[in-house]
Amino acid sequence: MSDPRLPMLAALERKALWLATWMIHNANHLRSHADGLKVGGHQASSASAATIMTALYFAALRPEDRVAVKPHASPVFHAIQYLFGLQSVEKLKNFRGFGGAQSYPSRTKDVDDVDFSTGSVGLGVAQTLFASLTQDYLRAKGWASDKREGRMVALIGDAEMDEGNIFEALLEGWKQGLKNTWWIVDYNRQSLDAVVREGLWARFEKLFENFGWDVVILKYGSLQRAAFAEPSGDALRGWIDACPNELYSALAFQGGAAWRKRLSDDLGDQGAFSRLIGRRTDDELARLMNNLGGHDLASLLEAFEAARTHDRPVCFIAYTIKGFGLPLAGHKDNHAGLMTPAQIATLRAAMNVREGHEWDKFEGLESPRTELEAFIKSAPFVQAGRRRFTAAPIATPDRLDYTPQPEMSTQQGFGLLMHDIAKGKSNFANRVVTTSPDVTVSTNLGAFVNRRGLFAREDQADLFRTERIPSTFNWSFSSAGQHIELGIAEMNLFTMLSTLGLSHAIFGERLLPVGTLYDPFIERGLDALNYACYQDARFILVATPSGVTLAPEGGAHQSIATPLIGMAQDGLASFEPAFVDELAVILRWAFDYIQRSGEAALRAGSWLRDETGGAVYLRLSTRALEQPQRAMTAALAADIIDGAYWVRKPGPNAEIVVAYTGAVAAEAIAAVGLMAEDRRDVGLLAVTSADRLNAGWTAASRAREEGIAATSHVEHLLAETPEQCRLVTVLDGHPATLGWLGSVQGHRTRALGVEHFGQTGTVQDLYRHHGVDARAIVAAAQTIAPGRPIRHLRTAP
Repeated sequence: MSDPRLPMLAALERKALWLATWMIHNANHLRSHADGLKVGGHQASSASAATIMTALYFAALRPEDRVAVKPHASPVFHAIQYLFGLQSVEKLKNFRGFGGAQSYPSRTKDVDDVDFSTGSVGLGVAQTLFASLTQDYLRAKGWASDKREGRMVALIGDAEMDEGNIFEALLEGWKQGLKNTWWIVDYNRQSLDAVVREGLWARFEKLFENFGWDVVILKYGSLQRAAFAEPSGDALRGWIDACPNELYSALAFQGGAAWRKRLSDDLGDQGAFSRLIGRRTDDELARLMNNLGGHDLASLLEAFEAARTHDRPVCFIAYTIKGFGLPLAGHKDNHAGLMTPAQIATLRAAMNVREGHEWDKFEGLESPRTELEAFIKSAPFVQAGRRRFTAAPIATPDRLDYTPQPEMSTQQGFGLLMHDIAKGKSNFANRVVTTSPDVTVSTNLGAFVNRRGLFAREDQADLFRTERIPSTFNWSFSSAGQHIELGIAEMNLFTMLSTLGLSHAIFGERLLPVGTLYDPFIERGLDALNYACYQDARFILVATPSGVTLAPEGGAHQSIATPLIGMAQDGLASFEPAFVDELAVILRWAFDYIQRSGEAALRAGSWLRDETGGAVYLRLSTRALEQPQRAMTAALAADIIDGAYWVRKPGPNAEIVVAYTGAVAAEAIAAVGLMAEDRRDVGLLAVTSADRLNAGWTAASRAREEGIAATSHVEHLLAETPEQCRLVTVLDGHPATLGWLGSVQGHRTRALGVEHFGQTGTVQDLYRHHGVDARAIVAAAQTIAPGRPIRHLRTAP
C-alpha cells in the first residue's frame, strides 16, 4: 500500500532542490560582487542530499532529535527551514553574504534551527556521537527526564569519512556503549577532486559492524526493485552491482541514450532484458537508473522508521548521485561547478517556476498550497516549537578553598581545589563533570575522581580494590560517577567538551564541564577546540604541564605556541597563573563565566565582553613555587581576573618594569631583586591573562576610535609608568605573548620567551638555554635601559 505522504514529500523535495539551486545561482550570478570573487555554494553536493533531508525533516525526525547536516548541503537545510517558516527570504537572498544565511550551518551565526554547526568536515559527525553520550549522562542522573530521548543524527558526505577524527570517535563510542545515534552516509561516490575508490561501501559496512552498529544499505530505489522483479531483472541488478563508480557517474551525466547503449553493449540482445529496457523511453530509463536508494523517499522512510524501533546505533549507506536532478549530475568536476544562466532557465521551466516568483514557497507545485502548508505544519519535527533550550545558572561558591603549603605548583593547586569541590554536597558540586584523554591522574584529577567516581551506564567495580590490592586510586564505574574517562585522543576530548558544554541549549540541563590534557597536545586537537568555541560551547580546559618547565620530558612534550593560541582563539578566555591563590580566584570565576549568556556589553574599566561568557583555558605548571603570604582582597581578585596586577609598583623614577607570566615568576622576582640597587624604582607586573589584557586594550582602543571615552585595565596599570621606563617581559612560551605591552603607552620593550623546540634537562638548564632565567632578564634590562652596570649581573644564577 502506497504511503499517503509520498506525493507531498515529493513536492517538497522538488521545492527544496529548486530553492537551494536558485539560492546559489542568485549569490553567484545575480547579486552584485564588489570584490569580484566567486561565491560558490555547492549545487551538486546539495542536490545529492535533497531527498534524504526531505525525508528526515518532513517525516522521520522528532523534536527531540538533533542533526548535524553535512556542510555542503547547507543550502538545502536553509531551504527547508524557510519552508518551515524558521528562515527569512532576505537571508536566503543574501546566502554567503554579510549577515545572510551562512555557507555552512552555524549555531551562532544563523537564525534558523541549527543543532550542531558544521563546516570543518568530520567534526559535526563526531559531535552527534558525543551528544548521545551526553544525553546518556544526563538521563543516568535523572535529569532531562521531562524530555524524550532523541536520536543524534549526522548526514555525512562519503568523502567526509576519510577524516581521522571520525574513526577516533567510533572507537570511543564502542567503549562507552553508544546508542541512539544515526549516521547517514550520502554515498554519491564523488569527492572534491575525483570519484571514490571501488568497494568503499563494503569497508564502511565492516567498519561499523565491528564497532557494534547496525548497517542499513540503501542501494536500490523502488523503481529499480520493481524492475528487478521483471523478467531478466536479475541481469539488470547484476550489471548495476558490477558497474564501476566512475562509469556509473559518467552515464548518469550522459543520460538515457547513453544508459541504453551501454546496457545493450554489455548485456547484448537477451530477449527479456532487451524488452525490459526497450519498453522504457530514454527519460524513463534514465529515471530508473538514477533511482538509487538515497533518492527514493519510500525506501528512506521505511529504513528510518525501522531504525526508530530500537536504540542501537545505525549507519545508513544511502547510494546517491552527486548533482541529482541537475544538468551537473554525475560529472566528476561538479563539486565546485555552477550551473550557467541558460541551465538555470531550463531548470526553472522544468520546475514550472515563473520568472519573478523564484522565491515563492509553493510556486510550480501541483499540490494545493493549503494542503502543502498543512502538511508542513503537521511535520513531527516542529511540533514542540522552539528547540533551543535555556537552563538556569548554577550558583557558584563565594570562594574555592584549599590547604596552602609553603611551596606549591598550580597543577597541584588545581587538584586540591577540585578535591575540595568533590567533597561538597551542593548542586554546584553535583553538576561538575570532568573528562580527560587517559591523563586523569597525571593532570591531578585523581582526588576528584576518587570521591566522585567514573561514569558508566552500568556499574563496574574496581577489581584491584575487590582483590584488596593496594592502590592510590579507586576506579569504580557507575551511573553516579562524574568523570568520563576517554581514550588518548585529543579530538575526542574537545568534542566531548563541546557537547557537555552545550547541554543547557541542546538538552535543557546545565553541566559544568572541566577537561584536562597536557598543554602541548592542545595542538593535536586544535580543530575540534576551535569548533567547540565556534559553537559557543561552555567548558573549562585545564592544560598541564606546560612549557619547557616540563624539562625532563624533552621537546616533544614542551609547549611553545599555546599562549598565543589562548590569545587568538575566539570564545576562549585564557589564563596562566603563577600562584595557587590566583588559580583559586580564576577557577571560581571560570565556573561562573561559562554560565553567562548576556548581551555583548563592554564593561567599563576592563572593556571586556564579560556578560556574554564563553569557555576558559587555564595553562598550568608542575613547577613548585614559593607561595606569597597575602590577603586576597576584592581589588586584588578583580585585577587577577582582568589580567594583571602590580607585585611591586614602579616609582616615579622607574627605569625598568619586569612583566612576567606563569612559572617564571621566581626568575622575575629574583631578577628584580638583583637589579634593584642599580636601577631605580623597578616595577614588577604579574600578568595572569595576556589574553584578557590584550582584549580589553583592543576593545578600549576601538571604543575611542568611535568617540567613546575608554581606558582599559592595562592602560590604567601602565598609566603612571614614566615615559623613559623600559619593559622586559618574560614567560615560558612564545615571547610575542607579552611583547605587545610596550605599545600600550609607548615604552621600549624587550620580550623574552621560548621560540625553539626544547630538549631534556633540568629547569635551570632549559631556562638558561632559552634565555628566560634571572640572568637573562637582568641582561636584557641592562641593555634596554643603559646606565651604570648592574653589579649582580655577573653573579646572577
